[in-house]
Amino acid sequence: MRRVALNLLLRCYPWRAVNHRTTKCCESIRLGGGKRIDAAALVLLVAATLLAAQQAGSFRQDPQQPGAIEFTARVKPTGGRAEPIRELTFYLLRKSLADIEKEVEETELKPDLDRFINGLEVSDQLKAWMKKKRSVELAGTDFIRRLKVDDLLDVPEFYEAYMKHNAGDVAVGFPVPKYRESDRLQNPQKYEKLHQDYREAIRKWMVNNPQSVDGIDVHLDAINPGQRWALQQSELRRRIRKRALDLAQTRYLAAKTDSDLDGRGAFTGLPPGTYWLGTLDTEAVAGDARLRWDASVIVRAGQTTRLELSNLNAL
Repeated sequence: MRRVALNLLLRCYPWRAVNHRTTKCCESIRLGGGKRIDAAALVLLVAATLLAAQQAGSFRQDPQQPGAIEFTARVKPTGGRAEPIRELTFYLLRKSLADIEKEVEETELKPDLDRFINGLEVSDQLKAWMKKKRSVELAGTDFIRRLKVDDLLDVPEFYEAYMKHNAGDVAVGFPVPKYRESDRLQNPQKYEKLHQDYREAIRKWMVNNPQSVDGIDVHLDAINPGQRWALQQSELRRRIRKRALDLAQTRYLAAKTDSDLDGRGAFTGLPPGTYWLGTLDTEAVAGDARLRWDASVIVRAGQTTRLELSNLNAL
């Protein structure tokens, strides 16, 4: 033991050994400057050094040491006090539910808008307008705002709807056509000129009376494909949501637990890393408040992370 201690000391300390001798009962070392240290003292010095190193090392955390999460869930209704969310299942995920949905959306087959438009029984002008606007909805405030004067004149369905909606307003100055259908064959040049004059008069009316377009969507209801397209989009969102929830409870599930009567829960034995805590599609209810969470939480080696779920960090 003494010889081991001597060898360790010689290797670890910056003194120069100039001589040492060994007897059966004791050992000593002569250091630079002629000083001697008894071997027993060296053993104690080395032992103290090793003990100090061991104790210092004990304060360093193993980066792979498991951590834990403790959480509380409380919901505050309007005008009330925060209430604990009792006996509700909480899921700990390795990926946020929002990112899981994005992952699914990237792989899910989406309805083709252009193909949908091509299959409609409407004029080519209306199909072109829909593709340009990337919309097939022909009703509502947003639709009305998209309409320009040229759209109303050039798209047959829009022009017909506009005329049905406004032609009865002759008393307030709405233009009256001066051409006759009989002139179409008997005097086509006259018919064409009067027809163009009338369209120009209609254009001026549209410009000077922008409110006259309001309400024409009532006359487009029979050909409006907006609801059919909306159903396809709704079905797409339903598939994405279902697949995302399935993945959350399988591939990305780290753990799950039910909250107790005080709204508390815990997860232990977790590898260090970032997790997301929430209730997936289930709402936490208190009075008029209905909340869900997808809250990120970092687990550190050998430590317990505490998290409060409330109205403030809900979705």
